[in-house]
Amino acid sequence: MYFRILINDSNGELTYLLADLTAREAVLIDPHGHDLPVLAAMLSERDLRLRWILRTHHHDAIHTAEPALLTRLGAPMVQGSVKSNESEIYGRDGAVLPFGDELIHVVATPGHTPICLSFAWRDRLFCGGLLAVTACPHQATPQAPEALWDSVTQKVFTLPDETLLFAGHDQRARAVSTVLEQRRWHPLFSGRTRDEFLGHMAALSERPVPAPIF
Repeated sequence: MYFRILINDSNGELTYLLADLTAREAVLIDPHGHDLPVLAAMLSERDLRLRWILRTHHHDAIHTAEPALLTRLGAPMVQGSVKSNESEIYGRDGAVLPFGDELIHVVATPGHTPICLSFAWRDRLFCGGLLAVTACPHQATPQAPEALWDSVTQKVFTLPDETLLFAGHDQRARAVSTVLEQRRWHPLFSGRTRDEFLGHMAALSERPVPAPIF
């Protein structure tokens, strides 16, 4: 297997490349249009065929050219959708995406936006902006805080302690954490009730909080 992390130093965006080197098939998680030359070079370096483009979340209403740019990579795009149609079948909760001899499991984790997804592979969960609650440069607060609480406490925090959590934006030069660490120490979830969390989210616009460490 082959695993690479690409970080944009200007805004902290993280992209992940997973590849089965025997089958020469790859997956990109949260690629960005402005990185197309670098992404193409990474694939070419190992003679990899891109099998899937996976997006934990997006802000295409702001970056309107992004979908068209990503289609140039020539692979099916998997992301959450408010629609339910055949083109979104792979973005549904519980879907399984093969690449080579590997499998990625789709987990619906709404909260940062109502249609966020996470992607589980081996001992890792790629969860985008789910736990970096106030860190996204395009959206400072979650669009669906009730759903965010449920996604974190019922889907992420119930995973094995040693599960590695990979974010969509780096936090103070960190890209990875564990379920155990976040369950015990996350400043917005650990030790809070659901009502306390929702009250805190409601007050964010009046009382800004520092970005949590993740």
